[in-house]
Amino acid sequence: MPRESKASKRERAVEVCRRLDERYPDAECALVHTTPFTLLIAVMLSAQTTDAGVNKVTPELFDRWPDAEAMASADVSEVGEVIHSIGFWRAKASHCVEASRMIMSDFAGEVPADTELLQRLPGVGRKTANVVMNNAFGVVEGIAVDTHVYRIATRLGLTKAKTPGDAERDLLDLIPKELWGPVNHEWILLGREICDARKPLCDQCPLSDICPSAFKPVKTAKAKGKR
Repeated sequence: MPRESKASKRERAVEVCRRLDERYPDAECALVHTTPFTLLIAVMLSAQTTDAGVNKVTPELFDRWPDAEAMASADVSEVGEVIHSIGFWRAKASHCVEASRMIMSDFAGEVPADTELLQRLPGVGRKTANVVMNNAFGVVEGIAVDTHVYRIATRLGLTKAKTPGDAERDLLDLIPKELWGPVNHEWILLGREICDARKPLCDQCPLSDICPSAFKPVKTAKAKGKR
């Protein structure tokens, strides 16, 4: 098959956004949170763990340590006990406390509303910073590329990147900025509902007619990189 032009790929990417916006008009962050701090911690905990799993541990976590000041003085082992049911809980417990201490020492106790500053916090990568900026501060500076977004973008032929960061750059180049905001939440819903990693339901997918991977044998793609 002839190589797809960039203009054609951009047109297809826009159509993907249009269809998913139509299918999921009320898509929103599935992580339960009430403040920028609780969102930050919840997103940090969500790496390689389901949102449902995170939502099970955060009620007690935020009841005991509701803000950066409280979390900064927490015992890492006690935080670990609360979140031990989620993946990589030891490292995440340490990051929660360390990030909170930096928020107190460097940002006067407030989560910084800045993508670059957020990424200075222990355990915070580009994906987490994008989610916090978008959902806590209403600022869209990128697209949070998680497992679902990476898988869908790859299957759609919108990226061949090996890392989330490179995949995000490809998507930002193809998708107009005014459409970036809902991409993460809508594509996550498509991934959970239809575009499964092992058994995608192509016959039910609203994108099957414009997806080059539709009805083909599954090739799983794993992205590597800081979240």
